[in-house]
Amino acid sequence: MNADLTSEERCCPTCLPAQPQSRQSVSETTHCIVTASENHNNWINKDSSNLTRKPHTRLHTREMGAGSSSFNTAGSVHDFTVKDAKGTDVDLGMYKGKVLLIVNVASQCGLTNSNYTELSQLYEKYKDQGVEFLAFPCNQFAGQEPGSNEQIQEFACTRFKAEYPIFQKVNVNGDKAAPLYKFLKASKGGLFNESIKWNFTKFLVDKEGQVVKRYAPTTSPLNIENDIKKILDLS
Repeated sequence: MNADLTSEERCCPTCLPAQPQSRQSVSETTHCIVTASENHNNWINKDSSNLTRKPHTRLHTREMGAGSSSFNTAGSVHDFTVKDAKGTDVDLGMYKGKVLLIVNVASQCGLTNSNYTELSQLYEKYKDQGVEFLAFPCNQFAGQEPGSNEQIQEFACTRFKAEYPIFQKVNVNGDKAAPLYKFLKASKGGLFNESIKWNFTKFLVDKEGQVVKRYAPTTSPLNIENDIKKILDLS
């Protein structure tokens, strides 16, 4: 995948044929946080870390599992290879020099509509200023991303006009968590522990591939704009 792809090549309403949505619509779903537990909302919005740059160190952690060797030797986000929605390897080193916002997304969450809408608005504003968004579907939270990779991409492209890359579905927690997410969590842990708490947890990554801040699922993407501007020296 090329960082300079056109919007049509990245992800857009024409990238896949429109199909009837068989899944429950966003408006019909119950709020995802309430579904998880009555107490979830008491702490889910406390998942942010301070906007500080971490030194370029190689991380080691107790968390092992699939791809753990690459995780243990990684020094930045740019050291990882992930798969796009079609299963093709993507070297994240291609994003060197860009500010990244990495998000675990879901199609049937109570946060889906607001997050996808605002992500598209924010991306449209900064995509030509050295900013890229990387979306990773995940079905670990109440099964709210059950579709295939093709269905997920078609949903985001047609309903929310998402132009940023949407990658292959991954796990973000547990032994089988994607190595990239093990690195992100070790770089910026949330409340209680490193685990991702819910859909739409966000990580802001600087031009050198270092995680500078983590945001709770309930954090509005538009509220991240000032932090993006700081890294771009636009503030």
